[in-house]
Amino acid sequence: MIQLTNISKSYGEQELFKNLDFRLDAGQRVGLVGRNGSGKSTLFKLILNEEHYDEGELSIPKGYKIGSLKQHLEFSEDTLVDEVALALAEDDKFSIYKVEKFLFGLGFTASDLDKSPLSFSGGFQIRINLAKLLLTEPNLLLLDEPTNYLDILSLRWLKSFLRSFDGEVILITHDRDFMDAVSTHTMGLNRRQLSIIKGDTHKFYAQLQSNDELYEKQKLSQDKKVKELEEFIAKNKARASTAALAQSKVKQLEKMNRMDSLASDNTLQFNFNFKDTPTKVLLDVKDLAFGYDCDNILFKNISFTLKKGEVLGIIGKNGKGKSTLLNTIAGELKQLSGTVNYHTSSSFGHFGQTNIAHLNPNNNVMDEIYVANSRLSESNVRNICGSMMFTGDSAKKKISLLSGGEKSRVMLGQIIAKSANILFLDEPTNHLDMQSIDALTTAIQNFDGSCIIVTHSEALLRAVCDRLIIFSHNGADYFDGNYDEFLEKIGWEDEIIEEVVKSIPKVNKKENKKLRTELIKERNKLTSPLKKEVDKLESTIMKIEEELENDHEDLIKASNSGDNSAVMDISRVVTSKEKDVEDNFELLEISQTKLDEITEEFDIKLEEL
Repeated sequence: MIQLTNISKSYGEQELFKNLDFRLDAGQRVGLVGRNGSGKSTLFKLILNEEHYDEGELSIPKGYKIGSLKQHLEFSEDTLVDEVALALAEDDKFSIYKVEKFLFGLGFTASDLDKSPLSFSGGFQIRINLAKLLLTEPNLLLLDEPTNYLDILSLRWLKSFLRSFDGEVILITHDRDFMDAVSTHTMGLNRRQLSIIKGDTHKFYAQLQSNDELYEKQKLSQDKKVKELEEFIAKNKARASTAALAQSKVKQLEKMNRMDSLASDNTLQFNFNFKDTPTKVLLDVKDLAFGYDCDNILFKNISFTLKKGEVLGIIGKNGKGKSTLLNTIAGELKQLSGTVNYHTSSSFGHFGQTNIAHLNPNNNVMDEIYVANSRLSESNVRNICGSMMFTGDSAKKKISLLSGGEKSRVMLGQIIAKSANILFLDEPTNHLDMQSIDALTTAIQNFDGSCIIVTHSEALLRAVCDRLIIFSHNGADYFDGNYDEFLEKIGWEDEIIEEVVKSIPKVNKKENKKLRTELIKERNKLTSPLKKEVDKLESTIMKIEEELENDHEDLIKASNSGDNSAVMDISRVVTSKEKDVEDNFELLEISQTKLDEITEEFDIKLEEL
């Protein structure tokens, strides 16, 4: 377990948190929530000793290993097995069997071992880093946004893995569905304080709201009491007969611990602007195909109609062509064959991952909203900026100074500025926090037009999508049903989550130490008499061979002196001793073979631990 006591951390004038207290108990998997900039990643850095706290105490038990899964993937070796072997300790760097054991447990095959780490998909690259992390045998996993850029299959696999992990986990992610599926507890940074409850994020935020409501009631009561005291003092301080009583009330007022107004976080709140249309069918796609050449077809024979109010989800592994299909339908890419027909009244807004590059870095936020719709008044533009959490002077902030999440909000603001009846949304939840994702989900649900979404979020799929296009090994297929119906009727091909997760080597150090001790004790019990026997036989052989040397010298002397009787006697002794040496060598070979077999058997058992 680790424990934080009265931890405080500031950057200049900005106070991130003050007097934080937290204890992580055995087996806990904790989801860490908080608005962007609240200090979640900084808290990780403090635990990892990558940054120092200003005040307080951090207690970590001796021998307790903390591992951090890196967001950024950087590989330096030419092969998968060599890359993962980098994680082996210096005194264990030749134990490649350990590397292979973890890689096979994480779903890699023997044919993958000599491939370049860069040749794998984003999801499997995360598994490479996870294998390197697990080889260090950590007690605690710190995971900062591990779901970023993972496809649905990789997310489902990682979710199952973390639920089966033997140690402790602290997880930061904006994917609420993922966090709730993994965590046993939810912990939040809110108003520079840290609180934790047993349960999911919904329970945590309900508790937070309840606490805020209670605080507000207490503050109202205190404000009423303060007002009464101030009125009493004002009326009675000038009269001699009541001045002493008024002064007593002044002291009472001064001693009162005044409650501050609760600071409220900005929250994304908006609706997409629907352009009315008389038609029911806004989009008709027939036999659509795309490829960069005839030998590299990403998809073909895609056909569907999109009616007003319907939402189509495009899902599948990364790199299969999901964004390409969306961009082809949106007219940004030219199809190889097939047709995309819009109704004449159709008007669309497009949110794409590549569209961030279209933002002018020299413009400010308001300028980019005007780019989307130059006819808007300044007050309307400011209202849109405000709904995207750019209030006051932040609406004049330059695009070049914005974070990835802020740029995503600018692009959403551009769509809101338009009147549209079809929305194309490519991974719209990337960079958004939980509250913003909830607001986006509600906005899509309330939109009267149609929508096509590329997403890896199972929660968003379940909340808004009526039908699907699924990318798999063999291209893309249309599915007339929602996501749960797809899982029930078809499911993801080649998805073997539970079996793979169960095959990952589990490390229980306490149990391993006990088993090691028992195995070594058993091995010593079996090998000790054999070692004694080997030592005894070797000593006997050496002693006889020394005697034989002397006997051979005596034999030469007797032969040279012509003492035939002595030659015969010594020859009989030499023959007998040589036979003794031969017999002892046979016994030594038998004992040494037994000793080697037992030693090898127990070495294998110890390696498996």
